[in-house]
Amino acid sequence: MNSDFALAAELESALRLKTLQYFVTQRPWLDLYGKHVRPVAPFGSASRRSYVDPALIHRCLPDELLFEVFVRMAPYDLGRASCVCRKWRYTIRNPMFWRIACLKAWQLSGVLENYKLLQSKYEGSWRKMWLLRPRVRTDGLYVSRNTYVRAGVAEWKITNPVHIVCYFRYMRFFPSGRFLYKNSSQKIKDAAKFMNFRASKADCVFGGHYTLSEDKVEAAVLYPGMRPTVLRIRLRLRGTTVGANNRMDLLSLVTSGVNDNEASSPEEDILGVVEGWQDNESHNPDVPAVSHKRGLTPFVFVPFEEVETSVLNLPVEKMDYYVPG
Repeated sequence: MNSDFALAAELESALRLKTLQYFVTQRPWLDLYGKHVRPVAPFGSASRRSYVDPALIHRCLPDELLFEVFVRMAPYDLGRASCVCRKWRYTIRNPMFWRIACLKAWQLSGVLENYKLLQSKYEGSWRKMWLLRPRVRTDGLYVSRNTYVRAGVAEWKITNPVHIVCYFRYMRFFPSGRFLYKNSSQKIKDAAKFMNFRASKADCVFGGHYTLSEDKVEAAVLYPGMRPTVLRIRLRLRGTTVGANNRMDLLSLVTSGVNDNEASSPEEDILGVVEGWQDNESHNPDVPAVSHKRGLTPFVFVPFEEVETSVLNLPVEKMDYYVPG
């Protein structure tokens, strides 16, 4: 463990030299037009020459405080803030912001493994790793909307009504390797209130454990009761744009029975219990293994700030056009 941290410290000191390239704005093509754009020197850069910024916020807010504000912002908020002005754009390109985000997002891989991937695949750029490396998002919910037709009660001999039933699968991931799962007909604005560890089993929220390997997610959650059942989920991460990671394809959904000893394991260990099981394997003869072929609609990511306005809150008759993408 000490050797891992020592190696990580050596890699960090070597990366400090590369950090200086983000502090100097090299744009030689502007010299062709006689325009000289002064590079902005963020806090901690090599250049400390005095410069009067015409923007009022920059004259009132010191660089040190601006730096502290950016440190406390979420990565996606940093991306939005970089569109404000040139100074913010080049300040946010500081690798330290993206290093913090990457080490938190892939904390299960370990510090040493993250540094190895940084050098071997992403050319020492934390920002490039954040954009290109698949990751599960923790700032919202993954939602899968499913519908099916159920026959109703015939009130007249000439009619046989049908009903369109709509239900949702909700998943919320945490960087620690845990996740919450809820299967409900509630709209996302109502279900989001219960997607936390304080929710009780009466709210139909169950906790499990997941692992991420490349773009594949393996997850398992245990349903307790008289006949305990484990739900095994295999997913594939993708995004509609680079770095979005806002879609997850449901590759397989299998329910299997577990015996009393396996059911007594903590929820964090249930994934290790079912590791290596076949799709038709069950350890409880009363609960056969079932590989579900329906209700495999892809998961769509919805940030917490958009749960109230999401189109997933619309009624069934207004959602005919909805396609996850």
